[in-house]
Amino acid sequence: MSTNSTLARLIKTGHHNRTKSLRRLLLLAAEPKSSHHALSLFQLMPYPRTFDWNILIRAHAHFSPSTSISLFSTMRLNGVIPDHFTLPFVLKACASLRIEKGLHSLVLKLGFCNDTFVQNAMISFYGSCGSVDRALKVFDESPAKDLVSWSSMIACYVNNAFEYEALALFQKMQLTDSIKPDEIMLITLLSAIRSLGDLELGKWVHKFIERKAFELSVRLGTALIEMYSRCASIDDSIKVFDEMPVRNIFTWSALINGLAVHGRTRKAVELFYKMKENGFQPDFVTFNGVLVACSHGGLIEEGFRVFNSIKNEYNMEPKLEQYGCMVDLLGRAGLLYEAFELVNRMPADPSPIIWRTLLGACVNHKNLLLAEKVGEKLQEVDPSHDGDYVLLSNVYGGKDKWVEKERVLNLMGENRISKRPGYSLITMGSVVEKFIAGDDSHPQSEEIKTFLASLIERLRVVGYSPVKSIVLFDVEEEEKEHNLMYHSEKMAVAFALLKFKDNRTIRVMKNIRICCDCHSFIKHVSNAFNREIIIRDRNRFHHFSKGSCSCRDYCRGGIRIPTLPSVRILS
Repeated sequence: MSTNSTLARLIKTGHHNRTKSLRRLLLLAAEPKSSHHALSLFQLMPYPRTFDWNILIRAHAHFSPSTSISLFSTMRLNGVIPDHFTLPFVLKACASLRIEKGLHSLVLKLGFCNDTFVQNAMISFYGSCGSVDRALKVFDESPAKDLVSWSSMIACYVNNAFEYEALALFQKMQLTDSIKPDEIMLITLLSAIRSLGDLELGKWVHKFIERKAFELSVRLGTALIEMYSRCASIDDSIKVFDEMPVRNIFTWSALINGLAVHGRTRKAVELFYKMKENGFQPDFVTFNGVLVACSHGGLIEEGFRVFNSIKNEYNMEPKLEQYGCMVDLLGRAGLLYEAFELVNRMPADPSPIIWRTLLGACVNHKNLLLAEKVGEKLQEVDPSHDGDYVLLSNVYGGKDKWVEKERVLNLMGENRISKRPGYSLITMGSVVEKFIAGDDSHPQSEEIKTFLASLIERLRVVGYSPVKSIVLFDVEEEEKEHNLMYHSEKMAVAFALLKFKDNRTIRVMKNIRICCDCHSFIKHVSNAFNREIIIRDRNRFHHFSKGSCSCRDYCRGGIRIPTLPSVRILS
């Protein structure tokens, strides 16, 4: 029976003034689609109690936080005292709007400083507002921590990019015999490890899950697939997928996306069709994954077939993300003018990311004329992005047009835009080593640079030649090579070769795209030292092995490098 019909019945029977009857109806109406009915019912109550206010405040905290806060203010003006249920609802609303309204002081004033329910809400509130120190203070001062207390603090750390602190707190929690983690906490931890890209930590959590006999549920299994994918171990993602008894669309999409960014393009497409055979309807995340696979694999016809099926087969309108994938697909294949035409006839205004994708393709294929047109568009829609200036300058450098290149860089300076420094991370044991391009802050930088210089000379013998066109300024050839020598990923790989004496896979995380010179360098290293090297850059994973890369040699602003001869350097 609907809220309206129930209210009509109450009025007809004369029970509409009875608080008990109205309260039952208010509970039924406290949903987003019936919120206006809830407010009307509430106004019929002659003397609403704290419980009644809580119903309304809670209902609005999720979808209309400002209304929830307004109700709380009115409640206090009417002299109604909030209880330990009221404050968590209000804190949730304030977290959505990132405002405090002196609630912590009110918590202390009302004597809820020892109430676990309220304290947990305070931790979540401060975490949502980015106040990690305050959240930790509340957590440390909580006299009786339950599972929610620990989960809230761990989530606070993870959501504010304090991943290692989250993992350390989880280890500390295990020392308390009374608290056992649940699935939600484990999923939060896997999210932290996914961001770190630390495979060993990921395997440690996975073993913990198996040791504690957690069921491999859809949510937990999907989180493991995503974690392994982001930690550069797509084979482990496949293994988890195969072991899962039940899967949903998110599970299939996670593996399709993982296969795509790892260069397993045909496997991703095959999995897409297998998913459809199993009765699952793809969503936009799934389409993004399979279109990225088609783009990275050069599967033009397959990409258009999938793209057209969005509307023809599923009656869905492609969004900007799917158009962006198609622009990338055409651009990678060298069909630049077709990509430009597709951008111009999109049903919505192209985003800067789409124009940037096309600019990257123009740089890769050295189409100066179109690159200039696209660069002008980017100046209109997003004139402050450093990468656009660098990309355009690389086109001029590749054509030896140093005057034009200098003009682009001068414009960058006039607009007070600085190039974001590249850095690379590599894990050695429990320590994360960070390398910044051209920086000497690493304690072993001199040793690494000496080794790197000798390594480059040895690689020249087997065909490595620095790609000098990406150097920002027109300087002497020797200085160009010097500028390229100390890019962060080169430093990280050299460090790994110095420190890892076994044949373990070298895994490096990078904050921006790998440049074509470093791409060429690492290909030669993988071939000469017979080492597998995985670089996780901003967009994808590059798996280097025996002189080849999973990306099929498509790198930013660069060239396609031929397959290398089988040559070994004896260490």
